[in-house]
Amino acid sequence: MLISTRGRYALRILVDMAEHSFDKYTKLKDIAHRQEISEKYLESIVKTLVKNNIVIGLRGKGGGYRLAMEPDQINIGVVLTVMEETLAPVACLDDSSEPCARAASCRTLKFWRGLDDVIKHYTHSFTIADLMHNSEAGYDYII
Repeated sequence: MLISTRGRYALRILVDMAEHSFDKYTKLKDIAHRQEISEKYLESIVKTLVKNNIVIGLRGKGGGYRLAMEPDQINIGVVLTVMEETLAPVACLDDSSEPCARAASCRTLKFWRGLDDVIKHYTHSFTIADLMHNSEAGYDYII
């Protein structure tokens, strides 16, 4: 499993909104400037976040985007699944794939299911609030 730039940037956008203006609308150009990400690319990411009720958009003067809920209610696993469509480590565990004809005799399926469980448990154990203002030593890595 490899998280795409869409997934990584979605988390950066949400953390930025949470830290700078989670309860008011902010313009994408401001986020793009702070995060050093193309505004055009951010538009496509935010569109997906709006469609999935993670972010709210408002058009017109004073418009922009804001979080649809409190940062501690936005689950990282949900965001990544929305952006990546699946976090499954192998295709046969993806909910949208056809059932594997070899599943009954697959010697590796137990391993893949275990890895899938670990990924889901880990990603769903964090919220945007957990990623905010992290000042502990060693946690200053920017994706």
